[in-house]
Amino acid sequence: MKKFAFTRAEIIEYLRGENDEYLFDAAKNIRQKYFGKEVFLRGIIEFSNYCHVHCNYCGLRKSNQNANRYRLTDDEIYECIDTIIANDLGTIVFQSGENTTDDIQRLAAIIRETKHKHDLAVTLSLGEHSMDTYKRLKDAGADRYLLRIETFDESIYEKARPGRKLSHRLECLEILKKLDFEVGSGFMVGLPGETVETLAENIIKLTEMDLDMIGIGPFIAHPETPFRNFPSGNYQLSLRTLALVKLMNPLANMPATSAMESAQKGGRIRSLEIGMNVLMPTVTPAKIKGNYNIYPGKNTYIKADNEIIEIKKILKSAGFTYSGVRGDSLKYKKKHKLQGA
Repeated sequence: MKKFAFTRAEIIEYLRGENDEYLFDAAKNIRQKYFGKEVFLRGIIEFSNYCHVHCNYCGLRKSNQNANRYRLTDDEIYECIDTIIANDLGTIVFQSGENTTDDIQRLAAIIRETKHKHDLAVTLSLGEHSMDTYKRLKDAGADRYLLRIETFDESIYEKARPGRKLSHRLECLEILKKLDFEVGSGFMVGLPGETVETLAENIIKLTEMDLDMIGIGPFIAHPETPFRNFPSGNYQLSLRTLALVKLMNPLANMPATSAMESAQKGGRIRSLEIGMNVLMPTVTPAKIKGNYNIYPGKNTYIKADNEIIEIKKILKSAGFTYSGVRGDSLKYKKKHKLQGA
């Protein structure tokens, strides 16, 4: 396995646009080596937009009185799961705001029932919780957990997430690793206060975590947050960041995020072209999904009721092959000597 090991100075040079052609081609070649043209599809269910945290960049923040709050019923969640199964996807992603354990207990029962009936992977993105809560979800059958850091700079972190500590976020990720989840994290590009130097540090520290999944996208200013007047993250800088992270983490599954599409039309396909290998179409009910408004443009650029079908069409026209397999991380497979490793 070829794993690129850039110095901090080299990372900064590439982030500043030293040689985009080489950088993007190298990341594309790494993707081609390990994944070919295959793109793993994961169906994402955003089952609740309630949140008790006051993040200064997120439209779901508790203080946003203009957010249209919702919580899917069990029946609605099962209908979403049926859609994922009917479209031959091997992974379900459950996502919500950071909320109380009430939703967690309900979700654990749904996961257990779903895993009993179907052979698929379950990924969770539910924020910070206790070890007992994480273990309850793991015991119910959850396979993966995504908990983004957003930044490794403590000062920027505390301004972005007032009242929260970076150290606690990192402790949660260590707990998830100990519980043997496939673990994912990531950061934003362009949070207020960030420099090219802090972005380079984010790339280095994220790589040191040796993750199974990595999600990265630009900061996008939300009009209902304290960060509304800050400029959004640079799209081209985000592409460079994605390419560098892919080169330094060749076995990690990396999604082409919806934030890239929100930043620039066609951003998700461009992300796939320079190394990403995962897409997560939402199956949240069409009448509701616009309310999962983390940032402007989230869940609004595909109007079709069945986003999975539209994503498959887009991938085919762009020359990619969609795959509904579980798509476990290659690193996780090697660690556990799973079939196909």
